[in-house]
Amino acid sequence: MPLCFLSVRPPPPPLITCHVSPTAVHPPPSASAPPQVPAALPSLSLSPSSTPPPPPLTCALHCPHFESCSGCTHEFNLHRPVIVDEATEFFKTVGVSDFTFDSCKLWGWRCRAKLAIRGSPENPLIGLYQEGTHNVVDIPQCKVHHPSINAAVELLKQGITELRVEPYDEDEGTGDLRYVQMAVTTHNTSLPASERYKNGKVQVALVWNSRNENSPNTEKLQALANFIWRNGGPRSTVNLIHSVWANFQTSSNNIIFGNRWRHLLGERDFWEHVGGIDISLAPSSFGQANTRAFDTLLRKLQKYVPQGASVADLSVRCIEINKESKVSFEKTVDRLPNSVECSISWHLADTSKDPLSWIMGSDVLVVDPPRKGLDASLVDALRSIASAKRKAKSSSDSSSSRGKDEKRPWMLRAKEASVQIGSEITSEDSKSWPQTLIYISCGWESFKEDCKDLLSSKAWHLEKAHGYNFFPGTQSIEVLAVFKRGQGSPKKKRTGIKQKKRL
Repeated sequence: MPLCFLSVRPPPPPLITCHVSPTAVHPPPSASAPPQVPAALPSLSLSPSSTPPPPPLTCALHCPHFESCSGCTHEFNLHRPVIVDEATEFFKTVGVSDFTFDSCKLWGWRCRAKLAIRGSPENPLIGLYQEGTHNVVDIPQCKVHHPSINAAVELLKQGITELRVEPYDEDEGTGDLRYVQMAVTTHNTSLPASERYKNGKVQVALVWNSRNENSPNTEKLQALANFIWRNGGPRSTVNLIHSVWANFQTSSNNIIFGNRWRHLLGERDFWEHVGGIDISLAPSSFGQANTRAFDTLLRKLQKYVPQGASVADLSVRCIEINKESKVSFEKTVDRLPNSVECSISWHLADTSKDPLSWIMGSDVLVVDPPRKGLDASLVDALRSIASAKRKAKSSSDSSSSRGKDEKRPWMLRAKEASVQIGSEITSEDSKSWPQTLIYISCGWESFKEDCKDLLSSKAWHLEKAHGYNFFPGTQSIEVLAVFKRGQGSPKKKRTGIKQKKRL
């Protein structure tokens, strides 16, 4: 099925390096400064061949919560975590000598945060757990949060105190407010593009300690939502709230969200613009925390998808185990320009079961697994793709996995729950097999293992690899790797000595 990545706006300006004067890379505002949105910081681009990094303080965290909060692991050289050197050497060993690494905003980049709420009405604590404990560290001046999140956290604290809302007590299982998710949308078409990021609006999702909206303590929930909207909504002096939602959760486990959601105030639809298209995200949907870095990665990914290719994306898009993503998928497709002629479908399924059924019929495969990496069954399917292709060809008519006598329950459920936009895949198209595998990784260790497994089978070779600084202040990097079918052309060794012709 063709999955179309659209470029409806010009690409961003070229990335510049971090090796500039200290006045070009502005440090974040001081801890004592009031919450405000800083001017946009320059984008950063690094490669293995770049000059040595600048003095540490030019790209330092400057956060008062460092070492007490579990969010960031290092203070200096945010533009180039040490793991980049390891990645550079690893890719050389597997045939890629031109690995690149891009870093965008170093502060104020996080547009999505899940924060625990503990303490008391007089002194609410909103933040992250201290490393190795369930003690919440209050982080009101977090340097990685988009400034609108910090401002919304302060507003929420005021509401908790004024309305006497009881933060959750984990030991007793009592209290009202357990967690809050804050997501920033920077896609406001009423503003010039240059002003949209710094004027981002926050979708606030309150995780309430009750079964549903009919529980006795939900009157206080509505009062808190009204307080946030009255003091941060469009009619307030500081308009920073997009909407307020409630999630109901009473479980004693570590799962943040329950299954029941309710829209309370503000806009219902939450939009972001990434990869050239508008994306709809429900509060229950997974969304990338670093919107700008994700946009940069998607625009690079587009270059590796041939025009008109049939694409299977085994991550969030069309083959998804989260049933709530269906509505977001339909809304996103509705916003595609009319000039786009493509076939896109959505399926509620687990691709670890019979993955070849999903791989077949695609020219390009896009995988974006969780931190643990690809499921073993998918890795095995990719390693044996050549033999699977031969087997499918010899029995295409009698034992097609897409035939009308399909009896596998998970395939039947996926078919029943599917959404088809545009024409369905033709029988001829369904016989194709992917020639390109695009792997988006957020787990470096698992990616290395998956990469070694794929290459050892000789079914794939690694053509390109790019790294992205999705989480400045940590040793995590996002990797975009492009694999091609087959072993590839062996690289000629240059000896530097010309041999004399034999007479």
